[in-house]
Amino acid sequence: MHKKFSSGFNRLVDSLQVIVFTFLFLDCYAGMVYSQWLQWGGPERNFKVDSTQLKTVWTEEGPEQLWKRQMGGGYSAICVDQDTLYTMYRRGDEDVVIALSAGNGETLWEYAYTSLPWQEFSKQYGPGPHATPLIVENYIYAIGFRTELTCLDKKNGQKVWSRNLWDEYGAQPGNRGYASSPMAYKDLLIVLASGKGHGVIAFNLKDGQSAWKSQDFINSYSSPIVINVDGQDQLIVFVETQVAGLDPNTGDLLWRHTHNTKHQIHASTPIWGEDNILFISSAYDAGSRALHLSRRSGETVVKELWYNKKVKVQHGSAVRIGETIYASSGQGPAFLTAVTVKTGEITAKQRGFAKANLMMAGNQMIVLDEAGQLAIVDASPSGFEVQAQAQVLTSRSWTVPTLVGTKLYLRDMKEILALDLSP
Repeated sequence: MHKKFSSGFNRLVDSLQVIVFTFLFLDCYAGMVYSQWLQWGGPERNFKVDSTQLKTVWTEEGPEQLWKRQMGGGYSAICVDQDTLYTMYRRGDEDVVIALSAGNGETLWEYAYTSLPWQEFSKQYGPGPHATPLIVENYIYAIGFRTELTCLDKKNGQKVWSRNLWDEYGAQPGNRGYASSPMAYKDLLIVLASGKGHGVIAFNLKDGQSAWKSQDFINSYSSPIVINVDGQDQLIVFVETQVAGLDPNTGDLLWRHTHNTKHQIHASTPIWGEDNILFISSAYDAGSRALHLSRRSGETVVKELWYNKKVKVQHGSAVRIGETIYASSGQGPAFLTAVTVKTGEITAKQRGFAKANLMMAGNQMIVLDEAGQLAIVDASPSGFEVQAQAQVLTSRSWTVPTLVGTKLYLRDMKEILALDLSP
């Protein structure tokens, strides 16, 4: 009897050890998977990450604050590579690329260069920088307020190469400064410029040499994405009067579709779905469109599914979950809005937040509005239920949140901080 009990007990202990080891492995694996946010929009450039359940029981001050520090103005989002954060900010007449410790926020290195503002930029909204850096292997690529493109060694901030899009190509950045975040495709760095024959430019990632330049587009403020249409990669650019698809290998035009605004401002990122539906949205008396893309006889067929003038994403991030687009819609007063992607029907609207950026962490929506309110929201096509909410920032908060694992990184025009959302 004693031997049977001992044998059963040992099997139970072995089973418990396997369970504990499995949980530890999954936790470590999750840490490895979620330890990077290397570009605008996160891992897939769509403001979505897989995530464990985030904590929704907060104190009145919000979730646990790990650290907070002063930093200059600007709206660049925060990139994360393992234990280092990267972003850009403004210091006097300089744009600054900065690397910080993810653990305590201390500066690891800075690279600064003069980037004088002009016209009326700095009076109302500040002179940027607006674009978000890109990290590829050992390098970080950053574009400043005045189209200064720089490649740096991410370990020490030493310059590897640089190009000035304005000086070299006449690529004027628009009335509010350059804002289009660069992206990588194979061995190319793709950036939106402006002007005849070089509306889009691809540089070699390693040495900055021009690989191709194409089109006569006048740039707006949106960032490009790469999608796959029935087996073909396409570079999607949302520029002054249109959205267009290019061959990312050559810059050749595949298709274009008109989308005008009152001031020709497009500042939100297009959203692509596995059902071949492309969603685009602008404010300034424009609205939203959904386009279905398909390939037939070697050509791209573009079919407009709907247009809805009431859905207007000014410059925040929208996300798609299933058949629904979720966005902060409005140029003045803004509403959390749910839109059916195949029909354009608005299925839910809710007040309570100023104009906001959104991102999805698993099945939880993180909302950060321009007044500095942070919330976790349960979003569905039928409505929005706020699970937790707190005031965490104090000045204009136009930067989309960055989530790595359960660590949330935020910034406004004065500060950058790290929050712990561990359940």
